[in-house]
Amino acid sequence: MGNFAEDIKSKFENNKVKALLNVLYTANHITSLQNDFFKPFGLSPQQYNILRILRGAKKPIKVQTIKERMVERAPNLTRLTDKMCDKNLIKRIAYPEDRRVVLIEITEHGLDLLNKIQPNNPLHNLLDNLTEDEAGQLSDLLDKMR
Repeated sequence: MGNFAEDIKSKFENNKVKALLNVLYTANHITSLQNDFFKPFGLSPQQYNILRILRGAKKPIKVQTIKERMVERAPNLTRLTDKMCDKNLIKRIAYPEDRRVVLIEITEHGLDLLNKIQPNNPLHNLLDNLTEDEAGQLSDLLDKMR
């Protein structure tokens, strides 16, 4: 990995096409890294994201709130949370004002798992070749793209 055009042995009709394909290529690369890293922990990147959201919330939150905060939207959030409940990473709590609403809370086991994962996550080093200013520019450009 390093030079996108060389990596895929291709030329592009213009820089906008090249940039768009490079974003997709990079996203796929990051997804592959995430999948490989989280596999030994029995997690998917989406499940990890849910645990981080719950830890950050510091209180039980609605499933809809989790869905709104996810980096990668998960259409199968119920299935993901079912698996996480089975692993004792999260727990469901009845919402007193409305029986149709369920709150989700991270368990101690879920917090412990996050603490094991956090320092070893290779994604934290993915932008090491960028300065703080460059990382800010990249983030701004991605925001502008969307």
